[in-house]
Amino acid sequence: MTNEDFMREAIRLSREGVRSGRGGPFGCVVVREGRIVGRGINQVTSACDPTAHAEIVAIREACKALATFQLPDCTLFASCEPCPMCLSAIYWARIPTVYFGNTRQDAADIGFDDDFIYDQIPLPPGERRVSMQPLLPGEARSAFTEWVKKPDKVRY
Repeated sequence: MTNEDFMREAIRLSREGVRSGRGGPFGCVVVREGRIVGRGINQVTSACDPTAHAEIVAIREACKALATFQLPDCTLFASCEPCPMCLSAIYWARIPTVYFGNTRQDAADIGFDDDFIYDQIPLPPGERRVSMQPLLPGEARSAFTEWVKKPDKVRY
């Protein structure tokens, strides 16, 4: 299969999502060594889960199929440019290449506007729209101290 074939599958999934009524018009596949190892459609409304974006669903499926939490030898094909949450998940999964169809502006034009999140990220926590207040940082630090001392930790 070619990159175009994989993108067409992501686009097919996006249309499937629209027709099924399970969520927004977004589809995604994760590919490793020329084979699809994860598929996802947006399931935000049907799963009552704001994190059930197509990319997240596909990454979770790929990780489960490959029994790993990192996908450095995979490629992601998304029907739309990933939102900030999905982009973060892509970085955490160590996926090195992403192909996308629609742009974030295309998504904004049909009511999926993530620009406010991009605008909020660089702000100091106290200036964000979501109230973010430090609480018990000294106590919370104890878990970090244990982590630093843990000899058998799995780094990620």
